[in-house]
Amino acid sequence: MDFPKFMFRSENLIPASQQNTPDIEGYYYTANDGSQMAFWTYKADRVSAEHQHDYDEYMLVVEGEYLVTINGEEHLLHAGDELFIPKGSVQGGRVKAGTRSIHAFGGQRVRP
Repeated sequence: MDFPKFMFRSENLIPASQQNTPDIEGYYYTANDGSQMAFWTYKADRVSAEHQHDYDEYMLVVEGEYLVTINGEEHLLHAGDELFIPKGSVQGGRVKAGTRSIHAFGGQRVRP
């Protein structure tokens, strides 16, 4: 399965320069308060570089497998698993091909 077609609008594509994981496809939506939601499709095994946000993040794995590290602690997520990442945490990880995830950010993750 895949995300519905209406979610793949070119104006919502996350620029490659703003990705922490190379060669993935992501799209985002911004709420009235400036917080954002994003969803990603990983077409190949990838490594997400360690990074930090100055806002909280919530993620849900829709399909596949994602090993997330938060301040060096590993969290293995599969379809249906959720994770809260507090602001300021050092996060990164590894994701398997075919994984899809949805993320909610308590701030602006993508700069238009």
